[in-house]
Amino acid sequence: MADFTVSLAPVDEPLRGLLRAHARGTPCQSALADEFSKILGASEDPFRRERLAGHFTASAWLVSADGERVLLTHHRKLGRWLQLGGHADGDRDLARVAMTEACEESGLEGLRLEDPGIFDLDRHWIPEREDVPGHWHYDVRFVIRAGASETFRVSEESLALAWRDIAEIAGDPAADASLRRMAHRWQKGDGGN
Repeated sequence: MADFTVSLAPVDEPLRGLLRAHARGTPCQSALADEFSKILGASEDPFRRERLAGHFTASAWLVSADGERVLLTHHRKLGRWLQLGGHADGDRDLARVAMTEACEESGLEGLRLEDPGIFDLDRHWIPEREDVPGHWHYDVRFVIRAGASETFRVSEESLALAWRDIAEIAGDPAADASLRRMAHRWQKGDGGN
């Protein structure tokens, strides 16, 4: 198992660098960034969903071209309004994973990665479902910006999609806590770096 960790250490250095930069720029998330860095050294690949001790996912804070709204999904499996995102499934470039998930789940064209830096980190528990035990998601979030078209297509991952005003999310006590945190950070102009 040690060979696995040693052989992938250089491959994971870009993510370690992003996590270090995020910790410096977002001190309130520095302990969480350290925790994310630690699972990079796990003997079982943390970029695979089969690692039930916890694995990486990536999400998109998908903002409108004017930066006033964010596209949310009414998640089919979790039954909550959340940002778009999904499992890394072996891909170690989490910004690419976030972009892929945003494209696949929204059907929007002309999306672009706003900043290669991490916008937000969130570690959250996924409850047991059918034959998959409960497990932790180590979610790395990136800002993706929509182009001129905001006409989305609802994928099988979602019950619905909706553009929501970021200021409203920030002030909505019923909204997911991590969505409120990202909305507040967005309003402050804190892009995560």
